Amino acid sequence: MNSIWFFEDVNLFKVLCPHKFKKYKSAHCFDTYKKQDYIYFEEEASNKVFLIEKGKVKIGYYNEDGSEVIKAILTKGQLFGEKAILGENTRDEFAQSIENTTSICPIGVDTMHDLMRDNQTFSFKVYKFIGFKFQKLERRLKLLMFKDAKTRLAEFLEELCHEYGYDCQKTGDKIIQHPYTQKDIASLIGTSRPTLNILLNELKEQNVIEFNRKEIRIYKKMA
Repeated sequence: MNSIWFFEDVNLFKVLCPHKFKKYKSAHCFDTYKKQDYIYFEEEASNKVFLIEKGKVKIGYYNEDGSEVIKAILTKGQLFGEKAILGENTRDEFAQSIENTTSICPIGVDTMHDLMRDNQTFSFKVYKFIGFKFQKLERRLKLLMFKDAKTRLAEFLEELCHEYGYDCQKTGDKIIQHPYTQKDIASLIGTSRPTLNILLNELKEQNVIEFNRKEIRIYKKMA
């Protein structure tokens, strides 16, 4: 299954990037960011949306006590800052590069509205993306608020199966080839990296999963 979970095998960068449209091609540019660079901050004016050409971006916010909550980690082909399309005036989250070679395509809200007005199919895909993304975010926030770390990991692995998993024809196991580091996964399920390692190793010892840096195998008998 394609990693762009909300778009039925469509890479958003290929579909939405303005350099694909003659009218906007001459004014189109990319911005580059290094690891820990911010693309935008909370309370900043919300007047653009962003497409990831390459690299990785985390989206999050800070609690009153200053602790960081990670809402999403996004990779190549994905869109963020999309609430600007819906009329958001200021950001209620931050976006930060977490790789040294992140390349972003910024798109002004007016340009997006023009593209959506001129192309109904394009407009439908954008709104479909926003709807599915909000559903996914709501599920993740409920997990963080109401479930323990072990349950959060189990449900996150199930989510990864839907987004990145495929069946191994020889064994029937579920193979998940994903873009996340263990640090990313720990952030997304709201736990520490040492705790995540303990939980993953427990599942490995129970013969539920096998894992390495970029792949998780869920054995058929447990899938």
